[in-house]
Amino acid sequence: MTTADDVRRSLTAIVLAAGKGTRMRSDLPKVLHRLAGRSMLGHVLAAVQAAGAARIAVVAEPGRDDVAREIAALAPGSDVYPQVERLGTAHAVLAARAALGAGDDVIVAFADTPLVSGETLARLRAPLADGAAVAVLAFETDHPEGYGRVLTEGGRVLAIREEKDASLDERRVRLCNAGLMALAGAHALSLLTRIGNDNAAGEYYLPDAVALAVGDGLPVAVVPVAEAEAQGVNDRMQLGVAEAAIQARLRRLAQLGGATLIAPETVFLSHDTILGRDVLVEPHVVFDTGVRVDDGCVVHAFCHLKDVRLEAGSRVGPFARLRGGAVLEPGAAIGNFVEVKNARLGPGAKAAHLTYLGDAEIGGRANIGAGTITCNYDGVSKHRTVIGAGAFIGSNAALVAPVSIGAGAFVASGSVITEDVPDGALAVARGRQAVKPGWAETKRTALKADNAARPVKP
Repeated sequence: MTTADDVRRSLTAIVLAAGKGTRMRSDLPKVLHRLAGRSMLGHVLAAVQAAGAARIAVVAEPGRDDVAREIAALAPGSDVYPQVERLGTAHAVLAARAALGAGDDVIVAFADTPLVSGETLARLRAPLADGAAVAVLAFETDHPEGYGRVLTEGGRVLAIREEKDASLDERRVRLCNAGLMALAGAHALSLLTRIGNDNAAGEYYLPDAVALAVGDGLPVAVVPVAEAEAQGVNDRMQLGVAEAAIQARLRRLAQLGGATLIAPETVFLSHDTILGRDVLVEPHVVFDTGVRVDDGCVVHAFCHLKDVRLEAGSRVGPFARLRGGAVLEPGAAIGNFVEVKNARLGPGAKAAHLTYLGDAEIGGRANIGAGTITCNYDGVSKHRTVIGAGAFIGSNAALVAPVSIGAGAFVASGSVITEDVPDGALAVARGRQAVKPGWAETKRTALKADNAARPVKP
């Protein structure tokens, strides 16, 4: 039963992020490697926030400014504590001892266990409200090798035993420790500070809090979790497995939300991708971060989108790239081999093929012909091109920014436009065509004669 004191207790999350991750073979800290466009640390920070953590403490390797910047960006106000020595998980938690003194409930999470959800963390905390001093996350597996075993008797938890310290009988246990733990605020500091290092590794193990609680006569709860959700990431292969798992999760959510993915296994989503109802996504599409696709849009095959908003009924691709703040308003269409960067296309505007639109504002129903380029960069600065509603830009036009094309204006094919074009005007900026009848045959005859007159090389 939840008491008034339980309701008043806040939740502190301690995230352990100090591992070097040498098996990743990378200059980047392990916890900053990304899944679905977000670092593993970012996924865990999001999960503890979703679980209701009022205070977040991250234990990190000293001197890692990149980790500190990630924490500040994704969980502002979090406290960062250095772990100078690595003497085990309990030792790591106590590096954040200053965060444990308020009597709040505590969740301990790991930055290299990125698939654990906020919902699962909330379930992990729940037994504390019913009187448990400790709650541990655990899973059943047919292959328990390498995991700590959760030892029970008559349904009561006795201890968690690391494999290297387990007896042969204990190693046959299939209930394994997922590592994550919740501790009631009234007991957390007492349990953590009493953990010793009398084990094969000489380390201070966080799971030993279970045996201490049992010895004190305090209740310990086991909260089940799927093995896949609890998997850790220590190398590139495990990172790939985790990426596959999170992509499967994101695809499922997109489909349940009303989007059609014709070949789901070929579509890659970011953690923040938003797909509306009746969105159709063809095979081999990559949604990088910052993409929102509204209802009824179509994304054809082989497209790459990043920092993009597609408004209702707009269409993209195939073979298109949209990035850097591109916006398609309702009914706008981008075709094959078109790149759009920091440009807005008004309702019904279209660029069907072979075009670059950068730093541009394109009015509704404007038509951009094949081969058109907005020349937005002068080698130092970027400049904008403004194309009015209903304008027609002929094929192979180069629009040298800053420049404006008026509403309803025409730009002739092959033109290089360097000056503004008024509404309704025609702009032609190309050399005048000259036709010389018979010139080709005369030229060919002369070339053949010249070639015949040359001496033959020995």
